[in-house]
Amino acid sequence: MAPPKLVKDAEKIKDSAVQMKDSAVRMERETARMEDSADRRTELSADRTVFAAERTYAAWVRTGLVAMASGLGVKPLLFGVVHDWLIAVTGSVLILFSVFCYGAAVWRNLDPGPPPPVPDAKRMHPALLVLINGFLIVVALAALVSINLGHPAG
Repeated sequence: MAPPKLVKDAEKIKDSAVQMKDSAVRMERETARMEDSADRRTELSADRTVFAAERTYAAWVRTGLVAMASGLGVKPLLFGVVHDWLIAVTGSVLILFSVFCYGAAVWRNLDPGPPPPVPDAKRMHPALLVLINGFLIVVALAALVSINLGHPAG
């Protein structure tokens, strides 16, 4: 039979091994949970990137609409105050700027830079963006023609 001190030491070593095994299992679980959390934060970050691109798109379109409205409003507002050629140039520049804004809106949304991680949020379909902004460009060009060839305000 083994001396009692040796048996007692063996039991302590056995208990220590069980505690180390339990600790390793807990550590493995926590590591997996932290990795899941980091992955989720990355996905949420990608979602924020998609939504930021949509806000930027909306800002470009909003700026284009304001520029087009300003270009159309120049003629009745300034008629009789400044020369007709200055009215035509100012209105034309504002409307051409709106065309630029519509084009930039699509360009910035379709080419946002380096690809983010795969987001949960769906992006707007590129064909929809091109269709809507193409229509806005046609309207802006029609406004440009109406400013330069339309009847004088009065």
